Amino acid sequence: MEIRLRPELEAAIRQDVQRGAYQTVDEYVEHAVSILHEQEAWLASHRTEIEAQINEGYAAAQRGELLEPDEVRSRLRELKQAKPRR
Repeated sequence: MEIRLRPELEAAIRQDVQRGAYQTVDEYVEHAVSILHEQEAWLASHRTEIEAQINEGYAAAQRGELLEPDEVRSRLRELKQAKPRR
């Protein structure tokens, strides 16, 4: 398989490989594709739940049930901290 990348993406990949985390560009791309595939699979398997949450949030906003920006940031911070590390 041949893949063509924009020059700036190619440069970014080479820079990441030179940092030493990956031995080759192929290894880097395989890892990137693997992560993207996992994300896409997760989204596909949770699509119904995600859509329901979006609809619920939209309905709440329509009713005027909005959160203050600081509360949103605080909740996002909590979610990020609770997210399990790989």
